[in-house]
Amino acid sequence: MDVVIVKNYIEMSKHTAGMVGDLIKHQEKPILGLATGGTPIGMYQLLVRQYREGLLSFKHVRSFNLDEYIGLDPTHAKSYHRYMNEHLFLHVDMPFHQTYVPDGMAKNLDKVCRSYEKLLKKIGPPDLQILGIGENGHIGFNEPGSDFNGHTHVIRLADSTREANARYFQSIDEVPTHAITMGIKSILRSKKIVLMASGEKKAAAVKRLLEGSPDEDFPASALCRHPNVTLVADEAAFGQND
Repeated sequence: MDVVIVKNYIEMSKHTAGMVGDLIKHQEKPILGLATGGTPIGMYQLLVRQYREGLLSFKHVRSFNLDEYIGLDPTHAKSYHRYMNEHLFLHVDMPFHQTYVPDGMAKNLDKVCRSYEKLLKKIGPPDLQILGIGENGHIGFNEPGSDFNGHTHVIRLADSTREANARYFQSIDEVPTHAITMGIKSILRSKKIVLMASGEKKAAAVKRLLEGSPDEDFPASALCRHPNVTLVADEAAFGQND
């Protein structure tokens, strides 16, 4: 695993946006694996800026999102469909039909999972997968105990994950209890993976990732099995590894 340490959140966002931008510029039909949450927002803002400045076009880009809450309509303010529209899709020239986000409102969720996995295999895998890391080591919504050989599936969110995400809702009672997520095996098919980490709250997880070995109780440790992973962490997230 390559490790890039930058000064702060802004520099982490710049570095990662640069990696995404280089792929888009130099590959004919790049496929991106996209993440949500607080960590990648700065990266998306910089990519939108590059598009507005005429430095980047997304017309030839296809994307797969890692996950979506179950029970939130795509127009819901806290759905990941809405998140992607607000932070990227509506601000660049990527055709909507080239973007894929799991459907958390479907009646047959197992069918949605199977269909998403088929799409990943047919169109993908992502040339570059963006990931964040949860305080408990989750990647996507693969919580501790997730099968390293798992495909896209429905998962019950850990209490710690719901508590961490409660800041985006009026109360923790509004945070969905389940989500659809790409499985760890699905993620590991990506040709290159970039793991973003920022802030002191992520320091313990980063430390465990770098010092440990693959362990299903710590999902991010599966990344040790991938041949092309770059961790981009700011000094606060890397602080306990000095």
